[in-house]
Amino acid sequence: MWSTILDALLDAVIDTAKILPFLFLTYLIMEWLEHRTEEKTRHAVERAGKMGPLFGGLLGVVPQCGFSAAAASLYAGRVITIGTLLAVFLSTSDEMLPILISSGAGNWTVIIKALIVKMVYGVAAGFGVDILHRFLVTKGVLGRRRMIPASSDKRLLEEEPGTEHIKDLCEQDNCHCDKGVKGIFISAIKHTLQIIAYIFIITLALNLIMEFGGEKFISGIFTTNPIVQALIAGVIGLIPNCAASVVITQLYLEGIIGAGALLSGLMVGAGAGLLVLFRTNRSFKGNLKVVISLYIIGVVGGLLAGLIPMW
Repeated sequence: MWSTILDALLDAVIDTAKILPFLFLTYLIMEWLEHRTEEKTRHAVERAGKMGPLFGGLLGVVPQCGFSAAAASLYAGRVITIGTLLAVFLSTSDEMLPILISSGAGNWTVIIKALIVKMVYGVAAGFGVDILHRFLVTKGVLGRRRMIPASSDKRLLEEEPGTEHIKDLCEQDNCHCDKGVKGIFISAIKHTLQIIAYIFIITLALNLIMEFGGEKFISGIFTTNPIVQALIAGVIGLIPNCAASVVITQLYLEGIIGAGALLSGLMVGAGAGLLVLFRTNRSFKGNLKVVISLYIIGVVGGLLAGLIPMW
């Protein structure tokens, strides 16, 4: 029993350590954007988000769940769009790569195909969500548009209910970060430690659940129906832990689930990204929309990809 607990503790430490540098750099950049650049520069970065889904989908392919955590923080500060966030989440692979690679050279074709499908689908879905979001905002269906001054002219700012920006993250955590260059580093460190502590606690709890029979229970609930498999795999993918992608990949290798369910679970799986999202973004309703959108888009994408005769 104690060895199991120690294993879960060690895994939680390792998983958290992987994310640490990504979060610190993300918060450092965000603090710099807020305190060390002019308004026009920061607005230019925000407007560049129109191409964000492309870069988000490409970066998400890198086998590191730290990118999803970083994307969640950037979205909470409204540096990136919701489409970019979903593109990163959908393309993130977590532990799929090392498991498939270690299981045999014959899986290289599966690896390459899965990465390409997740990346392309993530980019396409991200652009689609952003276009739909801007259309709904313009029509007043979602959020509101208001005029704010920007130098000599005026600029339209699109907002969702509950929108907050980078500086609001400082106020939310009482980090007192407006103290020059030193303050930027101190603020980034404080933000990082607060989020890392939160991630570590949740990750440890999930690891303990998985160690004490979680994997056996999950493998026992799957049926032979590919649609049901995909739906269940999507729910497992929502577990904010790298262990979710491990379980889904192992189930595929053991022949319990098919390619559609594999891709559905991996597309929905965002690692610690969802944890960071709920910790940093105050709008619970907005966070719930992200989760529901991720689940629906991921499961549908997995089912469609599973129909392609290439697995």
